[in-house]
Amino acid sequence: MLKIISKWIHRYLSDEEALLLFFLLVAGLFLILMLGRALAPVFISIIVAFLMQGAVNRIEKYIPRTVSVLLVFFAFVAALLAFMLIVMPQVWQQLVTLFNETPRMISQFQAMLLVLPEHYPDLITEQQVRQLIGVAATELSKAGQWVLTFSLHSITNIVALLIYVILVPILVFFFLKDGSHLMDGLARFLPEKRQMMRTIWIEMDAQIANYVRGKAIEILIVGAVSYVVFAFLGLNYAALLAIMVGVSVVIPYIGAALVTIPVAGIALFQWGWGSEFMYLMIAYFVIQALDGNVLVPLLFSEAVNLHPVSIIVAVLLFGSLWGVWGVFFAIPLATLIKSVINAWPSVIEEVAAKEEE
Repeated sequence: MLKIISKWIHRYLSDEEALLLFFLLVAGLFLILMLGRALAPVFISIIVAFLMQGAVNRIEKYIPRTVSVLLVFFAFVAALLAFMLIVMPQVWQQLVTLFNETPRMISQFQAMLLVLPEHYPDLITEQQVRQLIGVAATELSKAGQWVLTFSLHSITNIVALLIYVILVPILVFFFLKDGSHLMDGLARFLPEKRQMMRTIWIEMDAQIANYVRGKAIEILIVGAVSYVVFAFLGLNYAALLAIMVGVSVVIPYIGAALVTIPVAGIALFQWGWGSEFMYLMIAYFVIQALDGNVLVPLLFSEAVNLHPVSIIVAVLLFGSLWGVWGVFFAIPLATLIKSVINAWPSVIEEVAAKEEE
């Protein structure tokens, strides 16, 4: 057994670059797990700067880099302020209104369900229906109490909000302005021969950059189109539901199915089984179809080559570790793991073969 382990270590960790990459991955994972909450503004700033780097690269072809960085940065600040001052208050108001109307919705839902025992007495009883309604009412009541009692007057929340609102834009600006210098500074600590790291970086830069930026654009487009459609059809809580539909594209295969429930439920309580409900559901499924068959192929020119089972496992694993951020970056992280696994043995074997020659 010791001989097998020793042979494995000699094969995969005898190379200086492989050993350094192994420690970098372990240190990165440890840093995120132990200091992820404290360094969250830094991580968020790196992600935002990474998303906007493509726009800076395109604009600087025509104007100086400093000017292009300033233009993209001010566009980011304007979008952030618009989101905080226009979108979020409207969404919060709709969320509070929704929970205030929850008792009425539960009563309507109860009336609809109580009809089932009359038509299907062998499948469900009235007692089972009332138990189901009681459980649902309890959970919704807890959620409603959290929404209504949550207050930004808490000193802790105010301090955290100020840190994010002030610190994140500042960090984003410096990452955009001096990102290349920071990368060059970090590269000095790496070995001169880093073929494996270069191979992994090329694959990750092509796939993750395409995925993260494309996914951010997809969220904005799907959310905006959903809001326009919902508002045009007169659906209640249009802004809240549109954000849910937009964010749902982050979770492949599952998000669209899950968000269909609140959209259909609110439409059903508002209109019943009428023509308005049918028009809304048709429009909603058209949005989902266009997203999956038109928008995704256009945005993701370089598809992430992962099996659907791997994607679902990655979403569940990283989502349980890091919540929403883990879900969003589940596919890039899975791609990173795949790139390391593919590059590690092949590069080491190539180097060993060249040394033997």
